[in-house]
Parts: sequence; structure tokens; C-alpha cells
Amino acid sequence: MFGNNGNGGEKDGSGSSAPPPAPQHPPASGEAKPVQMSAPPKIGLALGSGLARGFAHIGVVRALKRHGIVPTVVSGTSMGALVGGAYLANKLDSVEEWAYTLTRGKVLHYLDFKSGLLIGAGGIIGGEKLVKLMLENFGEIRAEDLPYPFTAIATDLVTGHEVWLRRGRLVDVMRASFSLPGVFPPVPFNGRWLIDGALVNPVPVSACNAGGARMTIAVNVNGDIIGKVRHPGDKIPTVAGFDLLNVAGPHTEDAKKSGLINRIFRREADHPSVFGVMISSLNIVQDRLSRSRLAGDPPDVLITPRIGHIGLMEFDRAEELIAEGEAAVERAVPDIKAAYAVLCTEYNEVEDGLPPEGYKP
Repeated sequence: MFGNNGNGGEKDGSGSSAPPPAPQHPPASGEAKPVQMSAPPKIGLALGSGLARGFAHIGVVRALKRHGIVPTVVSGTSMGALVGGAYLANKLDSVEEWAYTLTRGKVLHYLDFKSGLLIGAGGIIGGEKLVKLMLENFGEIRAEDLPYPFTAIATDLVTGHEVWLRRGRLVDVMRASFSLPGVFPPVPFNGRWLIDGALVNPVPVSACNAGGARMTIAVNVNGDIIGKVRHPGDKIPTVAGFDLLNVAGPHTEDAKKSGLINRIFRREADHPSVFGVMISSLNIVQDRLSRSRLAGDPPDVLITPRIGHIGLMEFDRAEELIAEGEAAVERAVPDIKAAYAVLCTEYNEVEDGLPPEGYKP
């Protein structure tokens, strides 16, 4: 996506790049000599939704690998699905390089307002330019051909059911997972119309658990509640995503020609825009639903980057987001090592489920 030389279905992508390296076992200080495992423990990584904030997932994956922690069961919702799929397809370098090039003008170019709003496609953003870019980089890679299990979360537009996408062209799977209702058009997939998985499972820990992960690390990029009030005094909380453009309205020539587009994105100094209300409402839904789902399906380690001060549509702040993703992992390393020591080194993985010979609790 994203650069030219990057490396990196229902509950039911093949590239030429090498798969991610085999998982390493992170050391835990003071622990006893690990029991010999009959198979490497599966480490799950659940990457949550969050639009632009999802760039923090890139930093999380980088930092985990630097500490010898290589996830082998990956699930993602919305932007988390994009980063998770790119990691397993060995395209993460390309995505990161592309993210660093984004400016506000380029973001507007990729969002493609005219094709979405004017043709009545079910969303105000067509997204065709973004899909074309994804196809240029991911090609025909299929989700089932990735080196490790991958699950993208989507929502059935008709029934509201949570849909786990594990098969199909990777671009289609990721596209369905980040199809924000009202913004991007819904995606037809295996006889269903699918929209953003953030509406049902913003941080998909359950998919990692179902995939057999011995230990699951979850990343919630919308959990920094304090960050949302770091700029007090404004009547309109612009950091929450109200200002995709600015008070003056859209800058693109196509947008200027359309009074309807202008009304959707333009706002007065003391009122939110229509688009801003939509995006901020999604933020509220993600926040409340994430708390509920994480309480019911708690991960073994929860990583929460401190990025609440960055708006959901501020894709031009990728460098800051990626850096904070790495910093969040560094803060969580003691918890990760402690969880690994308990969950992945004290029990032998054998078919009968019995503890290893000589094990004493």
C-alpha cells in the first residue's frame, strides 16, 4: 500500500514473500527452567478497531517481535483487520511506509467522496481508490493461505450477526471488516451484505481463544479515555474527529462543486458537522461495546496505547501513532512475560491434557 518494495468467512491472500518467523519464547526473569513443550504455544493477538488510531497496531506488532513474541493466531476488527492481515501477508513494511506518506490532502484523495455520495452506493465515501491501492499490494492473496490463522470480524447488515471471515480474497475480507456504516458502502460477501465489525466486536479476543491461543494479547486503541479531554475549553471536541477537514469546508475541487458534500463536512465554529457526529458516535459505540466485550472475554494481557488525543480520522499522524504503539508494548512487557511464564511454560501441550511428567503444582 502501499510502497513498492514492502515485506511484511463466515465462521467458517498467497504471496511470494516469506511468512513471519517462527514464534520465540520470551524469557521471564526468575522463572524455573521451562518444561519442554511438545509444540510451540500459540500466542494470540487481537487487534481492535479505531480508524486512524489503528496505525498504533503497527508499532505494537513491531515491538512484540523485537521482544521475541511472535503472534501465531491473529484476529482483527476494522483497521485491526487491515494491520493483522498485512502482518501475516508479510506486507507490514509496505503499509508502514505508505502510512508515513499520508497528508491530509492524500487522505481526502483516498476517501473518494464523489464516487460514494453521488452514485448512491450506500456510503458517502466510495473507497474505490483505496481498494485499488490494496489490490496493487495484496493482489490475490487469500486469507486461508496465510501462514497462521487469521480472522477478520464483520457485521451482517441484515441480521446484525457477528461474522468471522477466515476464507476469501484477503482484500475483500479486510474491506468488509472496515466498512464503516454510512461512510463506506457495505460489502457483498458470500450472499451477505457486511459492514464494520466494530459494531459487534471491537476487540476480538474471542476469535483468538476459539483459534486455540494459549495466551492472548489484545490491543484496544480506543481505551484512552483520559486522552479525550487533554484539550479542555473548546465547545466542540475536535480531537474526537469532528474536523476531518476544517471549519471552512472541503478543499478538493470535486467537493467544492457539490453543495451536498459541503453540507456534510462543513461546520460552523460552535457546531459539529454531520460527518463529525457520525464519526464521534461510532467512537462512543466502540468505547462502550469494547468495555462490555473485554469484561466478558478478558485477554491475558491488554495493551492500551495513549492516543485518545488523536482523532479517529487523523490518518496524517501515523508516525506518532506507531511510536505510541511501540511505547505501549514496552510498558506492558512485564505483564506479558509474567503471563507467558504462567500460561506457556508450566504446562505441556499433550493430547490427553495431562500435565507433564514430574510436574508439581
